[in-house]
Amino acid sequence: MYYRKFLALAVALVIAISMVGLASAKSKNDSESLQSIEPLNLAVLIQDDLVPQVGSELGVTREFIRSLPKGSQVMVGYITSGSLQVRQSFTTDLDKAARSLRIPIGSTTVSPFNPYVEVIEALKKFKNEGTNANAILLISDGLDTSRGFDSTAAGYTLDISRAIDEANKRRVAVFSFYAPSVGLTSRSRLAASYGQSSLNRLANETGGRAFFQGTTGFVTFDSYFDRLRDQLSRQYARAR
Repeated sequence: MYYRKFLALAVALVIAISMVGLASAKSKNDSESLQSIEPLNLAVLIQDDLVPQVGSELGVTREFIRSLPKGSQVMVGYITSGSLQVRQSFTTDLDKAARSLRIPIGSTTVSPFNPYVEVIEALKKFKNEGTNANAILLISDGLDTSRGFDSTAAGYTLDISRAIDEANKRRVAVFSFYAPSVGLTSRSRLAASYGQSSLNRLANETGGRAFFQGTTGFVTFDSYFDRLRDQLSRQYARAR
């Protein structure tokens, strides 16, 4: 009886050690995977009324920022009601940028009518100098209700078009992660699909890519970051 308990504990310990080893190896591989790309000027923009689960994804988001190649510059900003709160202006200190991330407020009191006005504001902070490629990582529900909740406007509002024009003028590719807000997109599949359509158009028409995993619930950013790393590795590979 004691032997069986000892054997079960030993097996559990081996499995636990193996899992830690795999997680450590994955983290190392993730950190190294972007070292083969050109340096980026990257603005990380987070909508401040996203569901609380987004706060638990700060760790993987910090790891991603720290994994960028040497010479990259990162800005961190939060999209709140009527403004863009810049927590960290563009800096080559990737650890400092990573540490500037905070948990989103997660309240409708800070909900923007849409995230695209603040995206335009962030785009204006990119300088037309240096050789780095320019990109935005927008973490948002993508929903634009500035002119009502109308299916004919999904993905084709004035502010989305303005954001696309500004991004293309400044040569900034927009990548996006979909996450529901505490408002409409956490309660309505239709609202979620409208938001995803908008993010998809913004990404497609600026040379980026939109990532989402269905219109219900929220799981993790792990798969988003895996796919984003793969996309960046192909899109911004260093010349050999």
